[in-house]
Amino acid sequence: MTTSDPTTGDPAPAAGDPAPAAGEPRRRLHPLSPFLHGFKSIVVIAGALSWNTLREVGLERFTLVVAGLALLVVLFSVVNWLNTGYHVVGRELRIQDGLLWRRNRAIPLERLQSVELRRPLLAQLTGLAELRLEVVGGHKTEAPLAYLTVRDAAALRERLLALAGRTPSQAQPVAGAQAAAPGVPALERPLLRVANRDLVISQLLTPQAFLLPVGVAFVVTQFALAPTWTFVGIASTVTAMAGVLLQPVRRVLQDWDFRLASDPGGRLLVRYGLLETRSQVVPLNRVQSVSLTWPLLWRAQKWLHARLDIAGFAGREGRDEKRSDRLLPVGDFGTARHLVAEVLPGVDLVTLATSPPPPRARWRHPLALRYMGVGLTPEVFVSRWGLLTREMTLVPYARLQSVRVVQGPVQRMFRLATVVADTAGGRSGQAHDRDVHEAWALAEQLATRARLARGPAPLMTDRLPAYEVADESFWRRPVES
Repeated sequence: MTTSDPTTGDPAPAAGDPAPAAGEPRRRLHPLSPFLHGFKSIVVIAGALSWNTLREVGLERFTLVVAGLALLVVLFSVVNWLNTGYHVVGRELRIQDGLLWRRNRAIPLERLQSVELRRPLLAQLTGLAELRLEVVGGHKTEAPLAYLTVRDAAALRERLLALAGRTPSQAQPVAGAQAAAPGVPALERPLLRVANRDLVISQLLTPQAFLLPVGVAFVVTQFALAPTWTFVGIASTVTAMAGVLLQPVRRVLQDWDFRLASDPGGRLLVRYGLLETRSQVVPLNRVQSVSLTWPLLWRAQKWLHARLDIAGFAGREGRDEKRSDRLLPVGDFGTARHLVAEVLPGVDLVTLATSPPPPRARWRHPLALRYMGVGLTPEVFVSRWGLLTREMTLVPYARLQSVRVVQGPVQRMFRLATVVADTAGGRSGQAHDRDVHEAWALAEQLATRARLARGPAPLMTDRLPAYEVADESFWRRPVES
């Protein structure tokens, strides 16, 4: 049963809950928050009223209707803001919100994966920001705090991350204390800043951009052959053209001014975005794997892009568009080599050796066999594949959750099998179409190395012997039952 404080109306802590720190009052969001939330609703309402409504009632009545609805929306947002608050109690972030249905949420900071600072366009114009929390086992962003000042949002983020990763020997933070002194920037070591020119050119070298002239030619031909178009024809054509352009434009806007840095604690600091800027702190112990991709049209420029598989972000919001998993939107091999060494200490892309599948696997991959391979280094499990778009995945042994050997009916005919290495982010490394005896030996090696690699330092491993590509006798040994 939940009780309330008679003076503030806040829920009192239940028996056994840590008592609030002295002087830790419930805090409200920024006073401009209800107006920013209300503005979004006003735009939706104005858009819902059609052009026909404006012509029928006239400009004055239309303006009065929109103004009345806007006033109601703002009043509702203000009342909702008055009933919204947050405070830190022990190692929990407690948030109260709701008007008709009051919600009281307690987020254990031990389950906190990351805290992202976002600044949509309206927030940039007003000097505000919002925090989005990702927790273990969540299927969506938990309790976004919108909006706070940039200074307060950054200080709260550092405080929550410090509490989430705090060891028992650390002192209890003083209530209301910030993670860093106000106005003193955190020490950062810049790692990368992507040139916007390269970002734009990379999106021009995509299938969507190459198909655009074909779409324009189609539209011009249709107009020449049929001067009168129906509404359905015009709408479908505009929708198709927008679909072709939407993805490259969205990627340019999202990755604009991409910057990467490292703080004294070894965490990655990622910042990017134009219309909506994002700032995220990525602890390296949350990185499950690193993937590198060489698109076909980028290889003439010797470009690639790299992504991180971060624990807690799998299955959220759209893989390509919304996830905060970028490591290198576009760059050359040398830049990727430097960044991979930062994320996975001891891993050098130049020295990664892989072994191809057996020759009989050519029946399944007549053209792509030469681009497939796997390797075991002292630090990571390496797998590569792809013909037109080539990919490589690096999985630290400490991140392996399970190892599976999969064999389909066609693979059984050719005595082949696929080894799948699963991480907390899902399926990561795959060794496609290996000899069945080699597949079982590889699975045994991965399971053994995963057990040895798990220790107090998540990204540090024992110095295991590297996978010798030329030593075929090891992989042809009999499988123990």
